[in-house]
Amino acid sequence: MAMTMTQKILADHAGLEYVVPGQLIKAKVDMVLGNDITSPVAISEFRKTGFKKVFDVNKIAIVPDHFTPNKDIKSAEQVRYIREFVKEMGIVHFFEVGQMGVEHALLPEKGLVVAGDVVIGADSHTCTYGALGAFSTGVGSTDMAAAMATGEAWFKVPEAIKFILKGKPGRWVSGKDIILHIIGMIGVDGALYKSMEFTGDGISHLGMDDRFTIANMAIEAGAKNGIFPVDEKTIEYMKEHSTKPYKIYEADEDAEYSKVYTIDFSEIKPTVAFPHLPENTRTIDQVGDIKIHQVVIGSCTNGRISDLRIAAEVMKGRKVHPDVRCIIIPATQKIWKQAMKEGLFDIFIDAGAAISTPTCGPCLGGHMGILAKGERAVATTNRNFVGRMGHTESEVYLASPAIAAASAIAGRIASPDEL
Repeated sequence: MAMTMTQKILADHAGLEYVVPGQLIKAKVDMVLGNDITSPVAISEFRKTGFKKVFDVNKIAIVPDHFTPNKDIKSAEQVRYIREFVKEMGIVHFFEVGQMGVEHALLPEKGLVVAGDVVIGADSHTCTYGALGAFSTGVGSTDMAAAMATGEAWFKVPEAIKFILKGKPGRWVSGKDIILHIIGMIGVDGALYKSMEFTGDGISHLGMDDRFTIANMAIEAGAKNGIFPVDEKTIEYMKEHSTKPYKIYEADEDAEYSKVYTIDFSEIKPTVAFPHLPENTRTIDQVGDIKIHQVVIGSCTNGRISDLRIAAEVMKGRKVHPDVRCIIIPATQKIWKQAMKEGLFDIFIDAGAAISTPTCGPCLGGHMGILAKGERAVATTNRNFVGRMGHTESEVYLASPAIAAASAIAGRIASPDEL
């Protein structure tokens, strides 16, 4: 029976010859992920059930990244609670301040996720790892607790939407622009509980960081997961970062999809999502004169080294507008160190930007960049809901690192070509 990539991975992990959309299955998981917000709830549920140990100390990762460094007493207590559990259980992959990063950038970098894995995380953007050819999806804290104990999780097999990617992206067009274009086209519920499966010759023009960005925001279209085929770039990335064995799954040629879209990269322009939904997109030439107060470059979506390099290219020799606060947040310690080594920090600091230790921080309105009433921010983050970055009467505009950096200089939403 013909199956998609996602169906094949789920069937294999469920010990079945095949699965069909809508089927309920119980599958083994290769990694269970939690953060400082979701893990305390999962740990409490784990303890309530009476479990005394986790299923595998090497297949659980806990990354306190949302309110890190701890912003207040409550967040400090949460991490203390997690830390005690980790030590009691002997969990190997626990990353705190000085070791941590934004979870969805950190796990691939650490080689903890590879092609063919089934990964669940108590965070909606766990779908990021589909860039590596893995099935990864967000779950609730109760599911995380059950998986920590049993190594298994229940899934409803999703239908799939096929996105045929072709052409070559133009100047300043990145993975962020591509996924915003797609979400603008199909809507925030356009892939509701479906697998977004990307294919086509255009993928060869996407680096791994672009693919991580696209898979990361699959959830913003309502998707259960996003997934890319495994090619030479994927294999090269995994060999550089991981010693884990991987398995390549390929969709059957006659696999069934609920919809098929063709996306021509050459037709995509730099794209901005206006408040208060990621689907509210406009191309940069349609933006108009939108003055801003803050720029955030970072997050699990766009805090990788290629993102920082692009931002530095735009900001080099220029100054952040006097009415704008610009915050740069490398997604991991390794990325932070690499950016410093390459002299990117000199460019950012000379321009008048602030550089942060790795954290989710302002992305979810956590800390270190909260917006006041009436303020507007351009952010390379993934959500711009009401109150997402602070006051309910503030506004967040989602954009690529290139557009965000140019906007910081211009004091309004702008393209690098306008500087």
